[in-house]
Amino acid sequence: MADTVDTITVPGLNNLFQIDPYLKPYEKDFKRRYALFQKMLYSIDETEGGFDKFTFAYQSFGVNRQQDGGLYFKEWAPGAEAVFLTGDFNGWNHFSHPYKKNEYGKWDLYIPPNNDHSSPVNHGSKLKVVIRCRNGQLVFRISPWAKYVVREDNSVIYDWVHWDPPHPYKFKHPRPKKPQSLRVYEAHVGIASPEGRIASYTNFTHNVLPKIHDLGYNSIQLMAVMEHAYYASFGYQITSFYAASSRYGNPEELKELIDTAHSMGIAVLLDVVHSHASKNTEDGLNQFDGTDSCFFHSGSRGNHNLWDSRLFDYSNWEVLRFLLSNLRWWMEEYKFDGFRFDGVTSMLYHHHGLGFGFSGDYSEYFGLQSDEDSILYLMLANNILHTLYPDCITIAEILKEKKDEDWNMGNIIYTLVNRRHGEKCIAYAESHDQALVGDKTLAFWLMDSEMYTNMSIMSPLTPVIDRGIQLHKMIRFITQTLGGEGYLNFIGNEFGHPEWLDFPRKGNNESYHYARRQFHLAENGLLRYKYLYTFDQDMNRQEEKYGWLSAPQAYVSTQHEGDKIIAFERGNILFIFNFHPSKSYTDYQVGVEVPGKYPLN
Repeated sequence: MADTVDTITVPGLNNLFQIDPYLKPYEKDFKRRYALFQKMLYSIDETEGGFDKFTFAYQSFGVNRQQDGGLYFKEWAPGAEAVFLTGDFNGWNHFSHPYKKNEYGKWDLYIPPNNDHSSPVNHGSKLKVVIRCRNGQLVFRISPWAKYVVREDNSVIYDWVHWDPPHPYKFKHPRPKKPQSLRVYEAHVGIASPEGRIASYTNFTHNVLPKIHDLGYNSIQLMAVMEHAYYASFGYQITSFYAASSRYGNPEELKELIDTAHSMGIAVLLDVVHSHASKNTEDGLNQFDGTDSCFFHSGSRGNHNLWDSRLFDYSNWEVLRFLLSNLRWWMEEYKFDGFRFDGVTSMLYHHHGLGFGFSGDYSEYFGLQSDEDSILYLMLANNILHTLYPDCITIAEILKEKKDEDWNMGNIIYTLVNRRHGEKCIAYAESHDQALVGDKTLAFWLMDSEMYTNMSIMSPLTPVIDRGIQLHKMIRFITQTLGGEGYLNFIGNEFGHPEWLDFPRKGNNESYHYARRQFHLAENGLLRYKYLYTFDQDMNRQEEKYGWLSAPQAYVSTQHEGDKIIAFERGNILFIFNFHPSKSYTDYQVGVEVPGKYPLN
């Protein structure tokens, strides 16, 4: 194997070593991983006719309408003794429609059309897969490939609904061009309303998209779209990977949302969770075929103890087919423009990052603790997506509790610029993690309870609110200008949303009070939230004009701890930040890389 690895040529590897010579000792690891990647691509070509065909598996698995009007059903259930289909269409007869067993644990069923050539299963009717386990037990399952699932008000279990509308949504607008500078608005459809309820795709389309466009963001990262039975999981306990969450509306309404965003020149990214899956059995993937394996590792390796969820077996051919086709599904069916992969740290390591203190030493990434099956899956996913969709976007904390007068300018700069040359990073002052209950938003760290009493322009401007508003602007601005090649904001934080995020659950008496975004605070002309909204808008418009996010990494010329001054240049602009709590300066001198006159903008 060593001789074979030595002959492998990894594109761009020598250039990487020139940028970072500390990676050179791991050359054989790079080559070995690349060899595995090439071998897998070759295997897909040989056995499946290429990854283009391989990733269209959803066109045969699950249920698909045929040209004659009949329906073709197909499942992978290697541990099943027998498989049947039941539902409204056959009066819930458990055994009248058996699947035929094929090789490699696959089962299929064809139901011919009605005499009038109409579908034998009506659009909107309910279905179940019946699995006879090896011990003779019957279990009822939702197809892993189900495209739509719903939960009745009086039930805790989701139902598989056959989604085949007579007039499906037709996209009117092409995907926007991939933006040079990525300004990402991270959003959750369900909380995107001031009302204490689950908001809809339609609400987002008509009421939130115009705000995002007005603010100057050119991409949206949608969270919690893949169906999850437990709302309070924030979309991270997926039960149906091919189904857009029905709690916000139906698939056609999500398509309209994305199409409308495209009409505004806004790209839409999906927060994709392929790192783990819900433990639910009746409406999830867990024990689909009656065994504890199937899509997952069996035994302890198949369980994530902290998340209480199942872990995929990325070495399994059918798991690769399922997950890679899942990415293709969201790109093709819904016209998403790319993905943010969640839980990558958990995927990369056998220890999942639990109880492990990363020191930054490269041996931690290339050692035996690395899960190379997961790494190979991520390599395949990234390569296939960018080959099929060249403009596809794929994406894999600064402040805490220090008083601002104690902030260290060197630490701020190091945090913002500490990234490898050539690797594009998304920078943020706060994401959804900082908004969750148990933490505080940036605005709340800065202004705390005075946000409830002193944000009216009719009341005197207190030192806490004055300083808090200014720091909120400065932190976000220095993060965008210095921190990366893209910028991210979580919904509502652009105007300093005063409250954390907490979904309805037993611990809060199923309350929606904190599972909402109070946009009216920024729209109220008598509240100071409007100043933060306007600043965010101006910041994005200036970035659109000057393009500092797409410019090379900044050159920091000044960092003065006593004066609390940071100065740097990026995109032919000189940025000077004064973080001092009480001092202003006149005729302050800073160094510049390019001589000349710098007009104040």
